[in-house]
Amino acid sequence: MQNETDGRNRGAFFSENFRRRSRYQLVFLALVAALLVITVLNINTGSVPIPVGEIVQILLRRAKESTQYSIIWKIRMPRMLMAVLLGGALSLSGFLLQTFFGNPIAGPFVLGISSGAKMVVALTMIYFLSVFSRVSSWALIVAAFAGSLMSVGFILLMSRRLKHMAILLVAGIMIGYICSAVTDFIVTFAEDSDIVNLRGWSLGSFSGMGWDNVGVAAVMVGVTSAATFMMAKPIGAYQLGEAYAQSMGVNIRAFRIALIVVSSILSATVTAFAGPISFVGIAVPHLIKRALNTSKPLIVIPAVFLGGAVFCMGCDLIARTAFAPTELNISTVTSVFGAPVVIAMMLRRQKAR
Repeated sequence: MQNETDGRNRGAFFSENFRRRSRYQLVFLALVAALLVITVLNINTGSVPIPVGEIVQILLRRAKESTQYSIIWKIRMPRMLMAVLLGGALSLSGFLLQTFFGNPIAGPFVLGISSGAKMVVALTMIYFLSVFSRVSSWALIVAAFAGSLMSVGFILLMSRRLKHMAILLVAGIMIGYICSAVTDFIVTFAEDSDIVNLRGWSLGSFSGMGWDNVGVAAVMVGVTSAATFMMAKPIGAYQLGEAYAQSMGVNIRAFRIALIVVSSILSATVTAFAGPISFVGIAVPHLIKRALNTSKPLIVIPAVFLGGAVFCMGCDLIARTAFAPTELNISTVTSVFGAPVVIAMMLRRQKAR
């Protein structure tokens, strides 16, 4: 009798394990398929439509004398790759912040981190353009990182006095409003020659990206994404509570600092190149975790990165084609699709209580 019971339990265990693995594989296949389809659409669609067959020929032969080659290699490919890198980075940043605060509503845009980065980058751009006539990508990333840490530091100071997460999130939103107001004030009184590209950037956009931007972003996002993946085991322990993580040998203080630094670098890289982009860092991790039906970091981290890449590529495609030749700001599109997800998430949490 005992043997029969043990056999049924083992059968149920293997059956459940098989269903989980099948679900993971299905989600990853869907994300990869969506990435491939949107990649083709991004290269193919625009003011100058290019047939898929001609795209393949250009990519293989690199016929540099053609106009289509210049459109694909100098305009569409860098922009598309930046959407992949920055979309994945923003989603990972949101996942890390949600882990840190233990709240699915936490994200770089909601907590004011993106706004802090935006404010310091605006100051840096205006100063460097007025003094040196140019500003490097690395200078923008450092400025955005400084702004991100400034906002995070203020939030952490507030967290010592505000124990309720809802109030802390409201404080983060207020920080975002203050930083945005300061940025608008700076832009209003800056010289027109210094803010030719600043207005469009301050609203969020992937336009104007080049291969030099792709190279710098790939280094920053690649290193921080690898660091995130290496932290998968302590993240999994931390999700079960600080006491459990400590019992597993996790240095809580060092781990929390690492979470903040890595998430700040990820969000700073996005803000430095594309400006503040809203709701991606909240909506994508939530959707991915629900699709996978797990919060295991080893599974969620790569899926979140792919999901962010797909989401931002799709939103960027809509931004440049929906009302062509007029191009929408990327935050406008991400808000349209991301905000309903956040509202649904909040309503679901309220019902669960």
